[in-house]
Amino acid sequence: MRTVFMFPVADRADTVACLNQHLAGGDGSWTFAERVYVLIDDEETGCLFRDWEPDDLALLEAALGYHPTWAVQVDISGRIDGTAEVRHLATLLLRRGGVAFDDYSEHAWTLQEIEAGTAIEGLSFFDFPTYYERHRRPTA
Repeated sequence: MRTVFMFPVADRADTVACLNQHLAGGDGSWTFAERVYVLIDDEETGCLFRDWEPDDLALLEAALGYHPTWAVQVDISGRIDGTAEVRHLATLLLRRGGVAFDDYSEHAWTLQEIEAGTAIEGLSFFDFPTYYERHRRPTA
């Protein structure tokens, strides 16, 4: 399972309404397309930031200008590519501002960077193919 966290600037109620409008499910848990699972994770009652490195959290806070207390967590099955689906969700959730974090880079991605295909240190948003190629162990 691959994970992307999205931190929209829209308030939580507006974000939930957007998810309810565009995704199947509701009540805090949604599905999108095939094998894309979406939930709202909360710092106070959930697991948000429990396994984040301090540098990544500082990067997030610098990008947003504040410490967020909730996020939209998107889990993508390894059985699908998921790139188009994650980009579509970013368009829905970050259109008013905010950032996304993926498993592959140490960057707070804006929607403009995602849409432009911006590369930071050779990786674009949700660029698991390049990441895995770089970290693949050589075979003997």
